[in-house]
Amino acid sequence: MPFTVVRMNLVDPDATARSLSARYRAALEMAAYADDRGVDTVQTEEHHGTDNNWLPSPFAFAGAVFGATRRIAVTVSAIIGPLYDPLRLAEDIAVLDLVSGGRLVTVSGIGYRPAEYEQQGVEWGRRGKLQDELLETLLKAWSGEEFTFRGRRVRVTPRPFTEPHPMLLVGGSSRAAANRAARLGLPFFPSAHLPELAAYYDEKRAEYGTEGFCMMPAAATPLLHISEDPDRTWAEYGEHFLHEARMYASWQSKDIRSAVKSGATTVAELRAEGVYRVVTPEECASLDADSLVLHPLCGGMPVDEGWRSLHLFCERVLPERPA
Repeated sequence: MPFTVVRMNLVDPDATARSLSARYRAALEMAAYADDRGVDTVQTEEHHGTDNNWLPSPFAFAGAVFGATRRIAVTVSAIIGPLYDPLRLAEDIAVLDLVSGGRLVTVSGIGYRPAEYEQQGVEWGRRGKLQDELLETLLKAWSGEEFTFRGRRVRVTPRPFTEPHPMLLVGGSSRAAANRAARLGLPFFPSAHLPELAAYYDEKRAEYGTEGFCMMPAAATPLLHISEDPDRTWAEYGEHFLHEARMYASWQSKDIRSAVKSGATTVAELRAEGVYRVVTPEECASLDADSLVLHPLCGGMPVDEGWRSLHLFCERVLPERPA
């Protein structure tokens, strides 16, 4: 059975306070519904200061999901690690790990938008050192023991639920990120299908004598929307997919590699490209994929259409997939 994901970033470029509140509440209801139907994880992320209300606070959202669900995981992929206070983040993740009974998965990257660093008052040029400090501090903090942080003795309580610590992966597409993960004995989450980088990570793990694994996206990882009439869906809602694709692409430099990077400038180009795919339930059930990533509220998608996609996925696709 493929790993199943419902992605939620709560983008809505035309939102009012009332409509965005309704979207957030619908997302929680969708998470509860997906939980009941056996979906593996809700995936969320963070961006700051965007024009389309991209979710900036993934851990607050994760806590709300945990309160509405019983078994589904929440994967935060990814936080912008250097923007966080390490001690406070250790506390927040520990509490979420306790609340959820170990259902939180955190991927920490360094981001790629200098504007986000400027907004948060963090120096862009120090992002690598700050990421090192963050990850090292989290691992020390979750031990429950006293340690030295920025010249003072500190202790973080309570200890998390998960032993030896909550699931923490290092994200990125550079050798520096792979080396960082290997040195700390943490799993590595490349941002795209990068076999050569995975091999480098394994080489560095052998050098450091650390444990770990690489959780790499497949060569093709389309974002899915389920419809009984894909032509109609593209005609009526294609601009929502295109909005998100173009905004995300506008943030990417030529050196950034992403599993969902699009070069499309029109709906027709986006459909032909295959990064965003609208498929029938039967087509989805027959996909040969290690994971199925549903994106029901993509780009400000109307909530009713998002529900149609999620219902079809859970009621018509999941029962047809081989166990």
